[in-house]
Amino acid sequence: MGVDYYKILQVDRSANDEELKKAYRKLAMKWHPDKNPNNKKDAESKFKQVSEAYDVLSDQNKRAVYDQYGEEGLKGQMPPPGAGGAGGFPGGMDGGGANSFHFNPRRAEDIFSEIFGFASPFGGMGDTGGGSRVGGSGFPSNMFRDDMFAYKKAAAAGGEGSSAGATRKAAAIERMLPCSLEDLYKGTSKKMKISRDIMDNRRPATVEEILTIAIKPGWKKGTKITFPEKGNEQRGVIPSDLVFIIDEKPHNVFKRDGNDLITSQKISLVEALTGYTAQVTTLDGRNLTIPINSIISPTYEEIVRGEGMPIPKEPGKKGNLRIKFNIKFPSRLTSEQKIAIKRLFSPS
Repeated sequence: MGVDYYKILQVDRSANDEELKKAYRKLAMKWHPDKNPNNKKDAESKFKQVSEAYDVLSDQNKRAVYDQYGEEGLKGQMPPPGAGGAGGFPGGMDGGGANSFHFNPRRAEDIFSEIFGFASPFGGMGDTGGGSRVGGSGFPSNMFRDDMFAYKKAAAAGGEGSSAGATRKAAAIERMLPCSLEDLYKGTSKKMKISRDIMDNRRPATVEEILTIAIKPGWKKGTKITFPEKGNEQRGVIPSDLVFIIDEKPHNVFKRDGNDLITSQKISLVEALTGYTAQVTTLDGRNLTIPINSIISPTYEEIVRGEGMPIPKEPGKKGNLRIKFNIKFPSRLTSEQKIAIKRLFSPS
């Protein structure tokens, strides 16, 4: 059969359209040349193989020919089923001879752009900063622009505007949005400048726009903020959504556990046994003084209620602050100290 497109795309022979798209998305993202700058030649080869496999298997006519005659059939080297009649090939294609079917593969870049809605997803984001700061160049300038080539060509020939008569929506473009724990505790807003292509009276134009991303107190890692249809405009396709995904930066004092905040303090054995006063500076700058009169064991946690993260769905409420302890034991004791300790803890 020659090339095994099912094996290349890592799908069963019974795979449906959705399964084919899912497999293609995964492998195309893995082997996109822009993601493999140190192995670009090999990546380009694999990227083209994956694209060709999807091109064949996602097309009903091509897939039917391939399933019966393999790669040779796609190249017109095998007679069609029921040669001599137009009903031999699916879709009523001409079945009159060995060269009656020719496979003209589409460009890998065009397939990628069609499925994802943009040509290259691997440019970096600029500094997103807090408050009113505009972060660097935002999305890379070519993120939305390369996939407009075909559209501009059509527009020059008198094609219609991008979203008129659109039959599908381009896949969402997702980007991580790093946030400090302070940002997620207090809430903030970040600004991002993007550049995208639109159709202005049927003429392609590039516009810049500043998006304001409002981050609410208590939002967690993985929270998504969606800006509908902020991708490039192109014929027959509804522009993609831009989706920012909250990512939490590590903090040097606190660790988050759901709505709780966890911090750890080092104390001596004497403090663990006789009492300790914890001092904690909160994420909004307040200083807490927490006296602890209980004996602090290695597994002990002091819970300060209502001093954790805000709970978005319950305004005014917060999780808890949990203080853990790292007890420093003495490295050695003299004989006199051991005797004194034994005497101290011996039953009277």
